[in-house]
Amino acid sequence: MPADPKSLTPTELVKFLNSTPLGPVIDMRGLYQHRMQAGFRLGSGKHIDLFRYAAWVAWLRHMPKVPADTHEEIRAKDAARKREDAEAGRDIGELPAVADQARKARCRTDFRAFAETYFPGTFSLKWSPDHLKAIDKTQQAVLQGGLFALAMPRGSGKSSIAECAVLWAVLHGHKDFVALIGASEAHAREMLESMKTELAENDLLAADYPEVCLPIRALEGIANRCAGQLYQGKQTHILWTDTEIVLPTIPGSKASGAIIKVAGLTGRIRGMRFKRHDGQAARPSLVIIDDPQTDASARSHSQCDARLRLLSGAVLGLAGPGKEISGILPCTVIHPGDVADQVTDRQKHPEWNGERTKMVYAFPTHEKLWARYAEIRADSFRTYGDQRAATTFYLANREAMDAGAEVAWPERFKPGEASAIQNAMNLKLQDEAAFMAEYQNDPLPDVAEDKAAVTAEQICAKLNGLKRGVVPVWGTHLTAFIDVQGKLLYWVVCAWSPDFTGVVLDYGAYPDQKRPYFLLRDAQRTLQKAAKGAGMEGAIYAGLTSLCGDILSREWAGEAGGAFRVGLCLVDANWGSSTDVVYQFCRQDPHAAQLFPSHGRFVGAGSRPFSEYAKRPGDRIGLNWRVPNAHQTRAIRHVLFDVNYWKSFVAARLAVHMGDPGCLSLFGKSREAHQLFADHLTAEYSVKTEGRDRVVDEWKIRPDGRDNHWWDCLTGAAAAASMAGVQLPGTNSQLVRVRRVINMAEVRARQAARR
Repeated sequence: MPADPKSLTPTELVKFLNSTPLGPVIDMRGLYQHRMQAGFRLGSGKHIDLFRYAAWVAWLRHMPKVPADTHEEIRAKDAARKREDAEAGRDIGELPAVADQARKARCRTDFRAFAETYFPGTFSLKWSPDHLKAIDKTQQAVLQGGLFALAMPRGSGKSSIAECAVLWAVLHGHKDFVALIGASEAHAREMLESMKTELAENDLLAADYPEVCLPIRALEGIANRCAGQLYQGKQTHILWTDTEIVLPTIPGSKASGAIIKVAGLTGRIRGMRFKRHDGQAARPSLVIIDDPQTDASARSHSQCDARLRLLSGAVLGLAGPGKEISGILPCTVIHPGDVADQVTDRQKHPEWNGERTKMVYAFPTHEKLWARYAEIRADSFRTYGDQRAATTFYLANREAMDAGAEVAWPERFKPGEASAIQNAMNLKLQDEAAFMAEYQNDPLPDVAEDKAAVTAEQICAKLNGLKRGVVPVWGTHLTAFIDVQGKLLYWVVCAWSPDFTGVVLDYGAYPDQKRPYFLLRDAQRTLQKAAKGAGMEGAIYAGLTSLCGDILSREWAGEAGGAFRVGLCLVDANWGSSTDVVYQFCRQDPHAAQLFPSHGRFVGAGSRPFSEYAKRPGDRIGLNWRVPNAHQTRAIRHVLFDVNYWKSFVAARLAVHMGDPGCLSLFGKSREAHQLFADHLTAEYSVKTEGRDRVVDEWKIRPDGRDNHWWDCLTGAAAAASMAGVQLPGTNSQLVRVRRVINMAEVRARQAARR
């Protein structure tokens, strides 16, 4: 047989047809019908084409017969072909060569060069000396280890530097596991998303780091493709989620299998690890803590202390036992004594090697010109809606107005401004308190709503030196208050003299949290855990039984000998669905004679004061408290008291100097031991409000949302002391103004008498 007849010339085709028996005659119609199956097209030489097709058919008939595949063989071949096609689609193919090896090598140990080379859009302005210091410290922490905390002004690019440092560390193999910690997990996720964008879309990175960027781009943003991605027939083990990145495993890549994981500082960061595909467990070797505090936490001593403990314990222990971890902490000082203020203080935390930078290192000396500038700027906004007139004035007097000024970053100013000095002064004029905190890292002290209000520091200093639980020689009355919450019971026990000099004997939470600083929302030992199997009401009842059994059965030792017992204990009956269970407990408990359910009432300036309520038969009425007759309300007597009045009363007692009558002090000698208690006592502030012809202190929760439960307890314990007969000189607890109903007959009789 010759070669395929389709390739024969017309002369060769005729010879072949003449020499080959065709068997049955092939009709022209059949040739036309099957021409496309043979791949022939009929053109001007259609007869030649038909004859060529006929020769091809004859040639096939003389070919040796091949056995047909079985059904199973066909299916197996089809499956193999599909597998090959699928693997071909999952395999990322060969990686291109590095575009510029010299450029990549130059950036390997030079963090500044890396940032400038691959992120020109992010770092477009000239570096300031403070930036260069931050870059140098960051490079040192990554390459050589150690900790570095840097407080920089808002908008200085500290978060961008931190993100860039993470990429530099993993792309060059300096660190194989980086933990990115934010004030919250949402904040950390935002930073991770920014880095994912660079890895997926930065063309410069893709050109020099194809071993990382090409597999990422092959995902096309679809995380489900990670599990099936192949390189040279082997899985890359890439991971691409909103909380975690694992870079592709590529032979020869310094970034092979590097991990970036995010978490919130107060979230689950202990024991952070990652199990690699080979079974080995990896733990972080570098941690980036970006702005470890919120505005609210920065103003809470307890939250600051809790976050500092997390930094020192959980965060710095991420590397595992016996291993050091490198750490970078960019931050901004918000409040005196906050986390940033403390970690950048080399006296308190020298291990962090803290640095603190400012926007302005020296302010302009020509104050009169800047005062005039402030007036012109305000008028310009009112007239034009912008500061054009102020900028014109500044340009005309720039030399004099800039005299004495020194700014950290001369290139930093906004459109419509002429210099960084003008930009800084605009921010200062806009809000000086915010400027000093956000841009100077030197926040102004908080201005109390009431200038006479006692601070947490002053409360911690009011120590009488007595041991915990010891009643002073002048103590005659012991009262207690229990604040009921869903998770915990807060309690305070106080001793009082007849003139309302007082001392906090003891306080705590049930169940005991066994740690000096905690918040209600993060309580680990709760009422429900203490009373296993009980519902909410059952857990509260069991907690009250245990707590009151301890407080009311206890004999409190006297300073001069003897023993005392709590005479009166009020139990908060205001919380949620606990009212009925509190009343039930106070009726049934063996110490029922010492217990009173209580309801604090917010009596504002526009509210009806307690003094205007008429006394009904069986009622007890005292100084802004009253005990209604049990038959008029419930089967057990309870007390109502004006929380605004009694909070102001207790605040005044805390402000009295030690040794003076009416002073309220704390037990012990350690200020630090009472820090959380003092935070509770300063969780609210008073605002003087006028209404109904009177001025009232209305107490409000501070915006930072700190716990105030011991403040409520101390207020209730003072009201209980008044019920027990304690009286501040100058007040009359029995003086009650009662509205008397006068009928018309009495009115007419008085009118007749006047005539």
